[in-house]
Amino acid sequence: MAKTQYGGQAVIEGVMMRGKNHVAIAVRKEDGQIVLDRRKLKVLSDKFKFLKWPIVRGVVALFQSLILGLQALTFSANQFSEEEEELTFWELISSMGVSFGLAIGLFVALPALLVSFLENNITSVVLLNLSEGIIKVSFFLIYILAISRLEDIKRVFQYHGAEHKVIHNYESKLPLTPENAQSFSTLHPRCGTNFLLVVMMMSVLLFSFFGKPTLLNRILIHIALLPVVAGLSYELIKQAGKKKANRLFKLVALPGLYLQKLTTREPSLEQIEVAIKSLEAVLEEEQGVI
Repeated sequence: MAKTQYGGQAVIEGVMMRGKNHVAIAVRKEDGQIVLDRRKLKVLSDKFKFLKWPIVRGVVALFQSLILGLQALTFSANQFSEEEEELTFWELISSMGVSFGLAIGLFVALPALLVSFLENNITSVVLLNLSEGIIKVSFFLIYILAISRLEDIKRVFQYHGAEHKVIHNYESKLPLTPENAQSFSTLHPRCGTNFLLVVMMMSVLLFSFFGKPTLLNRILIHIALLPVVAGLSYELIKQAGKKKANRLFKLVALPGLYLQKLTTREPSLEQIEVAIKSLEAVLEEEQGVI
């Protein structure tokens, strides 16, 4: 049986951790209390075995991660809202829908528009798509640098670092303590930041097979290819995250590790404690271990 790979996501003043069948969210409230939310995952792949096929499982994991992320953000945001003003899941869905639309515009439509101006001067399809990839990555880096200046985002990035340190601590077999976790890196090869960067690189490779379509077709093909790109990227990141990963996989994941230097910050012991509480809750549900 394959060993479960634990992972998570930073939320507002907290961390969400997930295992094979359970997820837990830990958030530190303004009074210093750590609140926990535990949930059992509904795993569709247990019912439909084809959802476990390579590439397909990556698409399933992506959509499940988006849903879990929304639920975790809703829970964490509501810890800092008045009861009558609590955000609903569907309100957050609407907000994320707008964000997704803006992301498509910034990272798909706008780069495609800029590349359309270069088509007459670049004859090589590969070089043209490489140019588009460079534009996408540049926009992404500018976006990350811009939001990293916000104080609230800086704290989220600290919790992101805490999540990675705690996962490293757990995988090292050392006792889960803030002091032990603090000694580990804030960078992790299975991070979603790696995934986003690999998706951009993978889209450059796949799109090279479609020649030089019109601007509208270029945008539509990019959107249509997203599930395939996501599935292939998932498989690559999964291989790169293994302890004895092939050097080629590690090399492909290396740019994503460097990118995490922008999306993580060194956390405090108190923030690491929150991440540990979240992981312990998942382990308790799945293994009866804390």
